[in-house]
Amino acid sequence: MSTTISAGRVATLVGDFDRSPAYAGLRDALTLLIGDGRIALDTRLPSERELTDALGVSRTTVTRAYAELRDAGYADARRGAGTFTRVPGGRSRAHDRALLPRPGDGDAIDLNCAAPSAPPGIAQAYADAAADLPAYLGGHGYFPAGLPELQRAIAATYDARGLPTAPEQVMVTTGALSAGSIVAQAFTSPGDRVLVESPTYPNATDALRHGGARLTPTPVDPEGWDLDAVGAVVRQTAPKLAYLIPDFQNPTGHLMTDAQREEYAAHLRRAHTVAIVDEAHQALALEGQDMPRPFASFAPETITIGSASKSFWGGLRLGWIRAPRGQMERLTQARVSLDLGAPVLEQLVLARLLADAPAILDANRARLRDQRDALVGAVGSLLPEWTFHRPTGGLALWCQLPGAFGTALVTEAERRGVIIAPGPVFAAEGGLDRFVRIPWTRPADELTDAVRRIVEAWAVVRSQPSGRPGPTGRVMVA
Repeated sequence: MSTTISAGRVATLVGDFDRSPAYAGLRDALTLLIGDGRIALDTRLPSERELTDALGVSRTTVTRAYAELRDAGYADARRGAGTFTRVPGGRSRAHDRALLPRPGDGDAIDLNCAAPSAPPGIAQAYADAAADLPAYLGGHGYFPAGLPELQRAIAATYDARGLPTAPEQVMVTTGALSAGSIVAQAFTSPGDRVLVESPTYPNATDALRHGGARLTPTPVDPEGWDLDAVGAVVRQTAPKLAYLIPDFQNPTGHLMTDAQREEYAAHLRRAHTVAIVDEAHQALALEGQDMPRPFASFAPETITIGSASKSFWGGLRLGWIRAPRGQMERLTQARVSLDLGAPVLEQLVLARLLADAPAILDANRARLRDQRDALVGAVGSLLPEWTFHRPTGGLALWCQLPGAFGTALVTEAERRGVIIAPGPVFAAEGGLDRFVRIPWTRPADELTDAVRRIVEAWAVVRSQPSGRPGPTGRVMVA
């Protein structure tokens, strides 16, 4: 469904664009606005006359800017209707064949990957960072610990959260998964025990297994963490490491309180277990609430993993490790056996995003909050047999079904063009087929449509409870 945008709104968004020449400056400003989503796809742009009046430029300026937008694939003229925004290649450009491998998947509503599209401001940050890049081209371009300016910016985010951090305690990585792999390489040997939550982020447990670790699962119930059970498992197994997601846990969405963090840290301290804490969702508090203190405030030996993928954009492919003093050399030795650093341009982009983080994150959280509310409302009203905890942040709804129908439901939903992940994907050692994960990472109207299709799939599955298809074979990335 097409929307419209007023000439006054466009004039506000383009601001004081470059007028040397004016048509090129207007074209570039509109390209950035369309590319980073501040002007949505399939939006009807103002008429040339309306925009001419609003901007105080010549009609020729607007006419030529629109023409060049169309030539570049960022606009489309429809006879008798006006000029509408688009992007080169159309919406299907975003689909990855590894994630959507089947014929016809290009039109599917993809709720398998819990990562949102880029919020407004990403394209502008890339454009600005590109101007900074030449200063780095005279060197080799390898920064195994990260660009110093980005290390400082990331360290400052921990300082602001009450966890004093020096830039040299930060290593920039190519995503949180890469960070986890580096930590596993540095701190585990074949046969070491590692405590993991179940359900949990499956790619992280895969990285630990690839390092030869033996995983010891502890359940995260629909109500949250059972810390008495955690304490018993830690006493019995004395794991070397414990991989935790205390901030909007993936996939359950639970948030660990300060008191729970203190108790959990005490259990680990008694067993000399080092916590590996994944904070990928930490910045996505959707209710404006104050967040608990970082886990490392309670357990100083904690190694913390952060990510730009959820709070900014997955295409940045940047994450980081915050390590205790004295551990960076060990991490660096492990890192250079895997890669030699993250791309310089993306690091410059992230440094700019962190400098303007409040504005970008506020807009992103507002969008995600609306999408969460749409999904929660649709599931709650159309699937009353299902139960779920309404998360106050993060990206996904962890839904419990009245029976072990998760994998069958996922298969049936795919036939209706909706892709979601079944519970067993997130299980450390099997089970959890009573659950499915549904992210709220698509626009509200798509989420509502997806739930309607899931309702149809649910009706089929409930009428044939013995049908239990196998795994879907899709790649899980987030």
